[in-house]
Amino acid sequence: MAEYYDPETYPQQWNYLQSGTIIDHYMIERELAHGGFSSVYLARQLEDQVQVAIKEYLPRKLAHRTWNNIVVSNGEESRAMFMRGRALFFEEAKVLATLKHPNIVEVISFFQANETVYMVMTYDYGITLDRMLHKKILPITESFLLSVFSLLLNGIAVIHQHQWVHLDIKPANILIRADNDPLLLDFGAIRKFPDRSSRQGTKVLTNGFSPIEQYDTHGQLGPWSDIYAVGASMRACLDLKVPPNSTDRVKQNNLPLAVKAYKRKFPEYLLKAIDWAMEIFPEDRPQSVAELAQALKNP
Repeated sequence: MAEYYDPETYPQQWNYLQSGTIIDHYMIERELAHGGFSSVYLARQLEDQVQVAIKEYLPRKLAHRTWNNIVVSNGEESRAMFMRGRALFFEEAKVLATLKHPNIVEVISFFQANETVYMVMTYDYGITLDRMLHKKILPITESFLLSVFSLLLNGIAVIHQHQWVHLDIKPANILIRADNDPLLLDFGAIRKFPDRSSRQGTKVLTNGFSPIEQYDTHGQLGPWSDIYAVGASMRACLDLKVPPNSTDRVKQNNLPLAVKAYKRKFPEYLLKAIDWAMEIFPEDRPQSVAELAQALKNP
């Protein structure tokens, strides 16, 4: 973005595909979201005018868009990392195309163009959980938490059954549709488990939601890692703010137990499940989605 390039050389509008741009069999309508590695656009299929979401790989620290929409690395030093990231992005698309569940975003196509990679996803209407919490759109009740996170766990279970972990579960990546039906988004951090390869330089971390093992290059990742993020997301619904970092909690755990902080507002079984999922050390948490799902059932 602007902080990386001379705005005289790389105008602001080149950072994103412009409305009306035709790419493959789609026409871009507008940008929906962007991050450090990619942008997501609302688009239409040219053939039938059905709306879709298209995610474009463009890591702005490593590459930029030229005037004719070609994505190029910023230099020889960036090229190897850009190419590796592009390959991983393509792998993410292929993995997602095989994961079919009503509570997981569906990839319907992926393709290469403009020297980068795109994935085409179904477009769903809703509001992300983080925005819902920030705007206080709905009261957070026992019923709301159970309906959202029980369905979400069903989708996460499918991911784990295929030997993958999401590693970026957080309210910003949970779209709440009608009837509190959640959709898990953004699989940019997805990784196989067990994984014995070094993760140096490829970590995706989110303050408040990533477990301690995700910060450690040699940390053992598994279903328990996603379970921490689910617990932290549930705790964010109670506190209406991001939980403290897991790395800070190792040094000094100032986060009061939910079972104490909210004992007058929510049932004990629900609060105990949240506290269990948010245990600092992975061996102390539920080891599978099934264990957490069982804990979330009203005894």
